[in-house]
Amino acid sequence: MKRTINLLALAATFALFAAPALAQTPACDDAFKTATYKKWYDNRKDHQDIAFQAAEEYIKVCPDDAGPYAGAIKKFYDAYKAANNANETKKQFDDAVVKKNYPEQMRLGKLIIAAEPDNSAAYIIMGVAGLSDPNLLNDSSQYAKKAIELIEGGKPFAPFTTKDQALAYLNNEVAKSMLKSAPADAIPYFLKAARYESDLKKSPQLYADLAGAYGEGPIAKQSEEYKQKYTTESPESKLAVDNLNQLIDRQIDALARAAALSTNPANKKALMDLLTGLYTDRNKNTTGLDALLAGVLAKPVPDYPTPLTLPTPAATPEAAPGATPATTTPAATPTTTPAAKPTTTPAKPPATPAKPSPSPSPTPPTHKA
Repeated sequence: MKRTINLLALAATFALFAAPALAQTPACDDAFKTATYKKWYDNRKDHQDIAFQAAEEYIKVCPDDAGPYAGAIKKFYDAYKAANNANETKKQFDDAVVKKNYPEQMRLGKLIIAAEPDNSAAYIIMGVAGLSDPNLLNDSSQYAKKAIELIEGGKPFAPFTTKDQALAYLNNEVAKSMLKSAPADAIPYFLKAARYESDLKKSPQLYADLAGAYGEGPIAKQSEEYKQKYTTESPESKLAVDNLNQLIDRQIDALARAAALSTNPANKKALMDLLTGLYTDRNKNTTGLDALLAGVLAKPVPDYPTPLTLPTPAATPEAAPGATPATTTPAATPTTTPAAKPTTTPAKPPATPAKPSPSPSPTPPTHKA
């Protein structure tokens, strides 16, 4: 018991000695300012952690100081703290990339680009996040567009290994974001994605999506316009059919590429069923379909078709001054009969193709944004 009392007394003694030490706060006097400023100044380049400690102490002890030392110290303090915060954000961003946490990639990426508007790596990673998380598709596409702009302007394309690979995936992301809301606008982006030298060139999903964009976009629109506008055959109705057939031929090409590339038996059958039906509607038989499938991948992806137009009528030459105009005998007016309906009707747009298993989304390596 006596030993316990002695230990308590000893502890109380130490506490008495420690209390004044804890309570001591440096005075904001000239000696403190000069010493602390010197500590900051001597370390501000090579030992910035020590310089930051000195700056932090200076601001704590002299928060209202407006003297000659305070401005430089406060400026350094703010810059160092902001840089540390930015580095921590980038570390968390890199962790989110490694863990494939796509919502966190979007949240942290926005913080990074707010401070670094030209950080192409952050834009790229946010720009392809929607390919892996459909809930982020629309938001992600806005950053994909900016990433495309930065890369085409010469900014780095990391974490992708090649510029073409980055641009292919980013254009595919933008296209997919438009597939339901604006399929016609998605087509140019799908075409770009298919033309870059990347693994997407061998993705059946890309071409199935392209076929769907043709079907749900311009083919559906022009088919409906045809039905509403034409009931009898005329040069204009024939032209409308020809323009529709151009689009259907592009859809057939895209479906053929998807079918030729597909390795999943169920997906391949679904694609072949769609392709065979559309090809037969367009050509009245399946002659040439096997040859199309065998050779389609060796050909470049065709451009969006240029609309056909009717030829402009030649102008009637005017008579020379003083010339006697030739007399013409009016032809007998024939009995008019309704024109026959067009013998060629546009093929009905097929349903959106059954989609093959999604092609793998890019898994960029951890990258310092």
